Amino acid sequence: MFKIVKKEELTADVYLIELEAPDIARKAQPGQFIVLRIGERGERIPLTIADFDRAKGTISILFLVVGKSTRWLSDLRAGDHLVDVSGPLGKPSEIERVGTVLCAGGGVGIGAIHPIARAFREAGNRVIVVMGFRSKDLIVFEDEMRAVCDEFHICTDDGSRGFKGFVAQLVDKILKEDEVDLVYAIGPTMMMRTVCDTTRPHRIKTVVSLNPVMVDGTGMCGSCRVSVGGKTKFCCVDGPEFDGQQVDFDLLMARQKIYLEEEKLSMERYEAKGEGRRAKSERRVKDEKRKAEGECRKVKS
Repeated sequence: MFKIVKKEELTADVYLIELEAPDIARKAQPGQFIVLRIGERGERIPLTIADFDRAKGTISILFLVVGKSTRWLSDLRAGDHLVDVSGPLGKPSEIERVGTVLCAGGGVGIGAIHPIARAFREAGNRVIVVMGFRSKDLIVFEDEMRAVCDEFHICTDDGSRGFKGFVAQLVDKILKEDEVDLVYAIGPTMMMRTVCDTTRPHRIKTVVSLNPVMVDGTGMCGSCRVSVGGKTKFCCVDGPEFDGQQVDFDLLMARQKIYLEEEKLSMERYEAKGEGRRAKSERRVKDEKRKAEGECRKVKS
């Protein structure tokens, strides 16, 4: 059993959970992930390790609610336990002294970028961080990211904070103005794809962390297969990081959609249960409070 030491709702449907997992914390490296199961009848879901504290014996995961399992996870509280957590899994990031590294994160992909940016800076590199969100209300991990980089940029789709536009557009602007030796891009699949399309003309190696459907996380089931450079790779044991300019993103996005109907049905069934309804009611109260606070800020300004 793995105890939840701390749980925090950072923005609507984005949560940070700190887990008691001393064996995993002792061995965890940037770029790696865990596969967890909430209860005996729960599915196995992969989540990237956003941070680890070897002294405390804890790991942290940052996640967005996208289906039944992540909703269930978000409904747990500090003191609750997960039935099992496997990890650390996947190959660690290849941290070397290369010069200037641009780390671009979108949404909760920021969680995966955080330990990578920190490790590159500790290795003596100059680190530029780009964070992208739809709007300022969705910004998370800003203080943590500022602390692990030499140069910080933020962008929002609607222009409510920082550069107005998408991550790839800001990355392109930086590449035209600065010397960059390596790019890391982690976030929504379309974001990673457009960043790779942007860096290709500059001939800068771009590493992405892929998130296909995954079950066991040890290379046995084959569900997480992706095509990289025309060859089949298993994301769990060959990745999760790959040269983004060689990834078949069309295939990846098609495979990410194969269980959408089943995931929708599972979520509806969970919300229909008593516990799901109580949690949903609590979230509605929080949303109304958040909306009211936003209206108050508008009036004051």
